[in-house]
Amino acid sequence: MPYQQPEGFTAYCDDWEKKIGAFIEWRPGDPPGRVPGAILDLPPDAAALIANLPFAVKDNIAVKDFLLTCGSKLLAAFRSPYTATAALRLQALGAQVIGKTNLDEFGMGSSTDNSGIKRTNNPWDPSRVPGGSSGGSAAAVAAGIVPFALGSDTGGSIRQPAAFCGVVGLKPTYGAVSRYGLTAYASSLEGIGVLADTAARTRAVFAAIRGRDPLDDTSRDIPRDAPPLYGEGSPGPGGGRTGVIGVLSPEAVARALADAGGGGEAGEAEAARIAAEAAALEPEVRRGFEAARERLRALGYALEEVEIPSLKYGVPAYYTIAAAEASANLARYDGIRYGQRPAYAENPDDLVDKTRAAGFGEEVKLRILLGTFVLRSGFQDRYYLRAQRIRAGIRADFEALLGGGYDEAGRAAGGPPRMDAILLPVYPTRAFDRGPRALSPFAQKAADLYTCCANLAGLPAVSFPASVEGGLPVGVQLLGRAFSEGVLLDLVEACEGVYPLPHPPGYRALWG
Repeated sequence: MPYQQPEGFTAYCDDWEKKIGAFIEWRPGDPPGRVPGAILDLPPDAAALIANLPFAVKDNIAVKDFLLTCGSKLLAAFRSPYTATAALRLQALGAQVIGKTNLDEFGMGSSTDNSGIKRTNNPWDPSRVPGGSSGGSAAAVAAGIVPFALGSDTGGSIRQPAAFCGVVGLKPTYGAVSRYGLTAYASSLEGIGVLADTAARTRAVFAAIRGRDPLDDTSRDIPRDAPPLYGEGSPGPGGGRTGVIGVLSPEAVARALADAGGGGEAGEAEAARIAAEAAALEPEVRRGFEAARERLRALGYALEEVEIPSLKYGVPAYYTIAAAEASANLARYDGIRYGQRPAYAENPDDLVDKTRAAGFGEEVKLRILLGTFVLRSGFQDRYYLRAQRIRAGIRADFEALLGGGYDEAGRAAGGPPRMDAILLPVYPTRAFDRGPRALSPFAQKAADLYTCCANLAGLPAVSFPASVEGGLPVGVQLLGRAFSEGVLLDLVEACEGVYPLPHPPGYRALWG
């Protein structure tokens, strides 16, 4: 049966949408019914958390006949001719797409203020940003308009807005969810993930969308030795787990960043100093982080301080790789294949120049130029290939703590894990202001240190609220071994049992 709109649904959503502007396209009308497609064998309780419910989709993920703007003026009128595999699998369970949500243009940003379409506000305080780039999806879930939404995560684009808006945000293992239908920005880093109102619903949505897709060669089946998403195991120590949580403390991060400036040129030392200042936790975020640490200890876990030696290189490596891949992926937007054409152009080169000048925002132009620079002949070894070596080192550092990956037969490789997960901050501040008190673009990029390493290593991570400080939610994240989403969500559910997810003023629980 199709979903039934709760009483007062339209008025409630309209009031919220006027405040937060989460949706680029909003179509809550009668659903077309179940969409044909493969239906995974989910536990009945899990299927009930998805079936016949509305959900939202970030507007860089394709849904047939809906807009696919990617938050860009260049694609403002483009409608998708097909549906992404992840969305199709949810529709096959009876879930209904009711809108496309706002984002930083092509996923490039940490505030959603880089959108070329509209502005989105934080439901907790409309004068603040919702985070980015999946800010529209996070805001829609936090306001209670939808119980869950799809987003994409390239360097923290699900986890950071989830932390800012007080919802659960899951970035799956790279390859666990099909990327078919996700507009490419940085193909080796990004993937589709989940934002939801509870850990249980996050788990159910992930269970529905994960798995091999013949339309995406980067996707794969869940390895046979991977921790189960449902069934075996327990939220506390035991169930074949180590009972140990690694803690990447702010102090450890500060030491790593301080080391980054040692022995280098004066400019490098100054850049390291600025990055260290940008990554320092504000007092409210530190209190939330300590609350999460104590909650895990009370659940019976042993906490062990950890160091990630290569962490200091995470942000420069991430932006080098992401910009290089963006410069290649965005070459298709030329006014010929994709993109709104200018009214007049002298020749094909002039057409491309005018299309991009009018269609791309400043942040997109900056990253394309940076990517083109690092891929130039003679510069690849110095920048791009060096970043790839750093990426391998970051993955090795995490695997030394969490255990290695899986071989072609799906068997665990790389030795037993020392710990079940690593606890670390999501972002050094709560949702930040606009205007004079806004974080600078450099500070926003430096703050990606806490989230981008999971993408570089291809590992799963989940963000969840740890506390509310000064009227704003504070999120923390857990990072785990490849395909250990079940372990991470067990931990989040256990924490949620002690500290239920908070909601912004005016929130109304519409969905069971």
